[in-house]
Amino acid sequence: MKRTYENLVLIGMSGAGKSTLGVLLAKALGLQFTDTDLLIQAQTGKLLQETIDTEGVERFMQIEEDVVSRLSLQGSVIATGGSVVYSERAMEHLKKRALTVYLYVDFEELKGRLSNITTRGIVFKGKNDLCSVYRERLPLYERYADLRIDCTACEIETAVERIVEAVRAAEH
Repeated sequence: MKRTYENLVLIGMSGAGKSTLGVLLAKALGLQFTDTDLLIQAQTGKLLQETIDTEGVERFMQIEEDVVSRLSLQGSVIATGGSVVYSERAMEHLKKRALTVYLYVDFEELKGRLSNITTRGIVFKGKNDLCSVYRERLPLYERYADLRIDCTACEIETAVERIVEAVRAAEH
């Protein structure tokens, strides 16, 4: 398969399936897998929520931007944190070398998937409820996406198939 990109970047809300689908996509496409949330945790030595609680949202976002902007990967599926789209610097860095796939999930389903909202490490950035964060981020995801895949009411295998088909179509 001829690639027209070096990496595949997954963006979307927490709970959209970026980490879960990312591993399966890497296998299906013969790529490596990197999760930027895990890189942040390795750098800070804390869980995401601990960093947000102890350092604050702005510092967390700065750490996220720095970690993502320093990535130098080739042949990887990269699962990003849901808040990465707040950083134009980080997104421009990712998009230079990647096809960016937005994993869309409608709000009602997303709300059902996120049972651990207070411990998951979700950046609320001045917002106090998930719906507000969702509405604020949607246009950012759309802005940075090369492809948009609807993962609402979608089995994992079906979502992987949809993404693989869309990526292969985008290569031609």
